Amino acid sequence: MKELDHLFRPIQIGTMHIKNRIAMAPMASDFAEGDGTVSDRLIDYYEARARGGAGLIIMEICTIDGASPYIPRTVGIGDDSFIPGLKRLTDAVHAHGCRIIPQIAHPGPESLAPLFHGTPAIGPSPGIVNNLTRMKSRELRLDEITAVVEQFGAAARRAREAGFDGMELHAAHSYMLAGSFLSALRNRRTDAYGGTLAGRLRFPLEVIRAVRKNAGDDFPVTMRISAEEQVPGGRDLGETEYIARIFAGAGVGGFHVSSGVYPDLSWQVIPPTGTPYCINAKSAAEIKKCVQVPVMVVGRIVDPGMAEEVIRRGDADMVVLGRALLADPEWPMKAREGLWEDIAPCIGCGLGCVRAREFGMDMTCIVNPAVGREREMAMHPAGRTKKVMVAGAGPAGLEAARVAALRGHEVVLYEKDTKPGGQFNLAAVPPSKQELCKVIQYLHRQAEKAGARTIFGAEVTPHLVAREKPEALVVATGGRPRVPGFSGACGGNVFTARQILSGEADIGPGKVLIIGGGMVGCELAAFCANTGDNITMGRTEVTVVEMKENAGMDMFSEGRELLFKELRRKEVRIITSALVREITADGAIIERGGREEHLSGMDYVILAMGSEPVDELSGVVSGVEVHVIGDAREPRHVLDAIREGSEIGRIL
Repeated sequence: MKELDHLFRPIQIGTMHIKNRIAMAPMASDFAEGDGTVSDRLIDYYEARARGGAGLIIMEICTIDGASPYIPRTVGIGDDSFIPGLKRLTDAVHAHGCRIIPQIAHPGPESLAPLFHGTPAIGPSPGIVNNLTRMKSRELRLDEITAVVEQFGAAARRAREAGFDGMELHAAHSYMLAGSFLSALRNRRTDAYGGTLAGRLRFPLEVIRAVRKNAGDDFPVTMRISAEEQVPGGRDLGETEYIARIFAGAGVGGFHVSSGVYPDLSWQVIPPTGTPYCINAKSAAEIKKCVQVPVMVVGRIVDPGMAEEVIRRGDADMVVLGRALLADPEWPMKAREGLWEDIAPCIGCGLGCVRAREFGMDMTCIVNPAVGREREMAMHPAGRTKKVMVAGAGPAGLEAARVAALRGHEVVLYEKDTKPGGQFNLAAVPPSKQELCKVIQYLHRQAEKAGARTIFGAEVTPHLVAREKPEALVVATGGRPRVPGFSGACGGNVFTARQILSGEADIGPGKVLIIGGGMVGCELAAFCANTGDNITMGRTEVTVVEMKENAGMDMFSEGRELLFKELRRKEVRIITSALVREITADGAIIERGGREEHLSGMDYVILAMGSEPVDELSGVVSGVEVHVIGDAREPRHVLDAIREGSEIGRIL
């Protein structure tokens, strides 16, 4: 294990002294009150990361205009009435020796004003389409630009009065108002605020001057910026190096380097599972060469050794951790103490931190259900020690065992297989999904370190329960593949996704029909498909049939974007809005648009139609407290399985 000599050196950004080189990335949480004021929940969330050892927290977006929210519960900084709540937040963070700056922004084209206030969003040019609302922005008039610049200046003054240590201006991803003005992809103005590079720079430069005028020259300002936009017509690295020098000369005291644009390359903004680690480090290194202020870098930095290497090589002066600090708020503390294996791993799945919010649910994390529930889910010793039996060492059972053991219970975990993980082991088989193994490895290791004992090759039966006499039984026996009732579903050419991914069934080259176009079916398609004539494997052609209007909608958007790019490359055919009526000897009969169609010539049919629960215990055991969790209760995402395990472990 490497020494972290560089990662824990202090650093200065302007007048702001930071105890180490670890910053928390700004991530929209939706934890503020409905009116934008700071809630106790928001304070608990940020205080947990400060207590965990982060040197700097870059707070989520604080909007300068209450009529232009970014998300339903955007933190407000557009009025003096917000200052007391923000002061409570900064005091809580400062108590742990951590610095905090807000990311101050006007959402511009990304504003949800059309939904909440019925007024159009604003932008540098007309016709910019909001990726969420699908509504177009209107162009800002010159007098309105002046007013918005003044709003930025006033917000910076409030930030200083609220006790913040500086502020960040969001000017990345061709996104929000400042980023939209800066990027030629969205700024199509022909007046002084567009056209030339100098014109596109004018708005953010005026904002910087307003901030310094209102908050003082000694109030540090950082800027989040895309090193490269990486789409035709977008900014390249050379242009970013040039404008970074201009911004530094205007008073920007540090740069927060990202890359990509919304929505075209959103996967580079929030890199999903399987994308390169430290994805922006090389770009940050080039920007660092041309400015004399600190450079921070974000993007898939998940391991302390990686973080140390980024700083040691001189690629950046600080690393910015986003989802890694959701997964484990104590990442910095554990890294410093050499407890690397105890760090809950971020695998980039996006299911809790991104997808949940996209579907109107609370932000969370698959390995840390306490995100946003820090007070509610604080760990307390059990009032009375119980003998607890956990049936099944999948994600739900492992988490239940881990938490119950941490609370002091006597826990024995039984697994009929020879290794932990259950169905989740199969999720790591498709291309680019191998790091999912980290979750099982972490949960099992932590359960045993907490005192839980694991017995493999042992299935829990009513007889075993009667013999061992546990006081509590947690049924986490998972699910089995769902086989539909239509004709042909049990034919000799029909397999389940589980049979294919586990290696139980071996299919050769040929034509494959996958029934079910959710995440499992689409990832299975990538696993099976080969384009061209592979002289070793032969050619495999894959068709996916999905009953819904779109496939892969149970994935988070950035992961789906990359997977579908791969499916197109592998020439996978996807048929949506189609119902399967029958499986035939060489394919299936489907119905779409009111008409039947025979998909023929198929060598194999694979069912990816979800699971059904396996619970053969809760209805037959007696004299014991029983809890059914995870897929044994109802097949869903691993997010739900681990959350239920965590909750049950806390109430036993």
